[in-house]
Amino acid sequence: MINSNNKQFLLKSIFSYKLKQSEIKDICLLKDKQWKYGINSQKKWFEKYVKKQDTHNLLYFKSKLIGYTLLRKKICKVDSLTKKKKFIYFDTLVIDKKYRNKKLSYLLMGLNNLIIKQTDLFSILICKKKQVNFYKKNGWLNVKKGNIKILDHRFSSFCMIFNAKNKNNKYKFYINK
Repeated sequence: MINSNNKQFLLKSIFSYKLKQSEIKDICLLKDKQWKYGINSQKKWFEKYVKKQDTHNLLYFKSKLIGYTLLRKKICKVDSLTKKKKFIYFDTLVIDKKYRNKKLSYLLMGLNNLIIKQTDLFSILICKKKQVNFYKKNGWLNVKKGNIKILDHRFSSFCMIFNAKNKNNKYKFYINK
């Protein structure tokens, strides 16, 4: 529990298989405020792509979900290695619009970074140019565009990496497998 200016914030980290249906609904509702595809679309995406061992980091103000991140365990091919390597795909970061510009995303990022370090895996995320500085402030590094190949998703944005021994490796991976 985090107490800031007499306001109660709660950070919670939970695997998919332990989520209650009400928590899944709250996650989908929060995500739909950011990406307006409709609540049914959000639920279908969740059911299709979220796996049992994925990690959901939830930020509550009192009992209301106001922030969310999703860390998905994946496997990739690293050109400098002969075998495939596990990594964490940092999939989602959303803060309810009413609670933005209060530095609350830094609370979630601190939790994400701690979890990633504890797994001893590296993590990759895709973001827009305007978000790069935020992630840099949280210890993430840019990956050269030629060093990353996402085989099931086109992207023209930026890729960043955290907790990697060598950020200059060449990575090939799937986001949605």
